[in-house]
Amino acid sequence: MATQVMALDITSPAFKDGERIPVKYTADGDDMSPPLNWSRVENASEYVLICDDPDAPGGTFTHWIMYNIPSGFTSLPAGVRQEEELDYGAIQSKNSMGNPGYNGPSPPPGKPHRYIFKLYALDARLNLPAGITKDQLLTAMKGHVIAEGSLTGIYGR
Repeated sequence: MATQVMALDITSPAFKDGERIPVKYTADGDDMSPPLNWSRVENASEYVLICDDPDAPGGTFTHWIMYNIPSGFTSLPAGVRQEEELDYGAIQSKNSMGNPGYNGPSPPPGKPHRYIFKLYALDARLNLPAGITKDQLLTAMKGHVIAEGSLTGIYGR
């Protein structure tokens, strides 16, 4: 069981933390997931990625949920397929739009929104099935997070 949570560096070659997300990674462009890189975490058994918009009018809007990311990975390429189960074993749950995988920013006109890509390193493989909800995933992760980090992108219309 994990106790102390270490910092995990997560970056993107597409945008820096706190900067604007390029249009190609939004619903106004190609709606493809941005490339992500992170530091390897010793003793990680799997990684979990969640991207949320906490500024959405109806409350937090989840744009991406991916779990069972292999422990040997330190990056995801741009344009991860919108499929529930990926070739390398990772699983993508339905986002707030009801789709597996990533759906890019599509905020209403007005103040730009924050899109927080949060990555967790876990000390155990959760062996969760496809089709679970974000709440079920977060519950299963309790006590297993050994490192976490976030990357925030901004997008507005």
